[in-house]
Amino acid sequence: MSADQLGLNVFGVGEHHTSRFVVSSPAIVLAAIAARTSSITLASAVSVVSVLDPVRLYQDFAQLDLVSGGRAEITAGRSAYAEPFDIFGVDGTQYEEVFAEKLDLLRVLTTEEVMTWEGRFRTPLDRATVIPRLDRTLPVRVGVGGSLDSAGRAGRVGLPMTLAHLGGSPARAKPAVDLYWSSAEAAGHSPSTLGVGLASHLYVGATSQGARETFYPHYRSYFAAGRGAHLDRSTFGALAGPDGALLVGSAREIAEKLAAQHQLLGVSRFIGLIDLGGLPRTDVLKSIESFANGVAPAVRGSSG
Repeated sequence: MSADQLGLNVFGVGEHHTSRFVVSSPAIVLAAIAARTSSITLASAVSVVSVLDPVRLYQDFAQLDLVSGGRAEITAGRSAYAEPFDIFGVDGTQYEEVFAEKLDLLRVLTTEEVMTWEGRFRTPLDRATVIPRLDRTLPVRVGVGGSLDSAGRAGRVGLPMTLAHLGGSPARAKPAVDLYWSSAEAAGHSPSTLGVGLASHLYVGATSQGARETFYPHYRSYFAAGRGAHLDRSTFGALAGPDGALLVGSAREIAEKLAAQHQLLGVSRFIGLIDLGGLPRTDVLKSIESFANGVAPAVRGSSG
């Protein structure tokens, strides 16, 4: 509710199938959020298309779109974790082929009212009408973890891309962004159907030093629990520095980093991952408020 009331554009909920994370069904959680908000876009971040039935995924988010007044959006991803493939009985050795086929079916479902479709990993559809149908095309984006192949695929299918930028400098993300645009152009897609978003870990505090002091122990816990790695203070400092991917600092510092990323990469959307490592709810809400009031207006102004 805070992000909606503060005028932010998008709120995303991820999908995971391990006890380290809270949400396994984004559509259910987003439907509850829809009842308490009025204007913010409600997105999955991401939906693990590789292990889901695209028909059911489409239905869940089309239904969400109806009950939310046209605010639903899917970000389709492959999963960075192995657990979902075992749980849903999907052969992980066919990772790429399964995702490509299911993404294709999901894309067609958003545009075709009556469809005939056949693939390798799902039963065929023969003149099927998949409901509910919408008065608009349900938005679908492709979530990319940094793989050049994935960025090229997103461009070829003509969908917007959200690129996870969790390590390294923004310059390291440029080859994936450039390949996305060149692949889309080669496939003949209109720029109006495209766009690049960036997703990074975020915490906005009153001062740069205060933000780092607050966020570091929770980010260290996140690394230990989620990645099984120790994050020392010097590495954290480099990640949060001017050329690092981690956006932790004052509102002015974060706005400057985002403006530089926009200039370099031409991104049209930023998604900040805030609630990490047991960060207290009060700090999460303060960060959202600081981002909405101190960062978003400056970034919107600098990007036109």
